Amino acid sequence: MDTTEIFKALADPTRRAVFERLEQGPRNATELRAGLPISQPAMSQHLKVLRGAGLIREARAGRHVNYTIDPAGLAPLADWLGRYSAFWPARIDRLNKLLKGMDQ
Repeated sequence: MDTTEIFKALADPTRRAVFERLEQGPRNATELRAGLPISQPAMSQHLKVLRGAGLIREARAGRHVNYTIDPAGLAPLADWLGRYSAFWPARIDRLNKLLKGMDQ
């Protein structure tokens, strides 16, 4: 999956809230919508975007559809972030040296 689609999907605060609710385990759309100021059709659209980005998957259980996080969907994002992780240790070391110099 393209990281652009993942970033677009998670850029919306409502979709991030839905995604974070799924950390607690499988939920149906009604459970995910509880407490959010959105309609059922809007929830369906948010879930469609998250599914399209590969971040969640659905499983039918009778008349209900339960949604769960698809861990494989986060792999492209983790890979993308991993490419930049090499920059941080050197920058943090320089910041620490600067701050220690300012304290003296």
